[in-house]
Amino acid sequence: MWIVALGIYLAGINLVAVIVTLRDKAAAQKRRRRTPEATLLWIAALGGALAMYITMKAAHHKTRKMKFMVGVPIALISHIAIAALWWCGANGMIGL
Repeated sequence: MWIVALGIYLAGINLVAVIVTLRDKAAAQKRRRRTPEATLLWIAALGGALAMYITMKAAHHKTRKMKFMVGVPIALISHIAIAALWWCGANGMIGL
């Protein structure tokens, strides 16, 4: 049951990442109030890194900002590592 909740959470946070990234891109083009960079990075850290990275590359948004081009992939790699460790532990491959 908790795996379903986790899946729903990840789908939701990734949807939020796409929406907020595209909204920030639109605000930048119209010279309107922007989403703080810290907010974007927190969304990535909380599970939205994959969708945010894909959206950044597709929309060409924040791709010249080193903190995003390094920070978001680091968050994504961290998420993959955590998932791999959990999976290995759950399947008895490592003693967690």
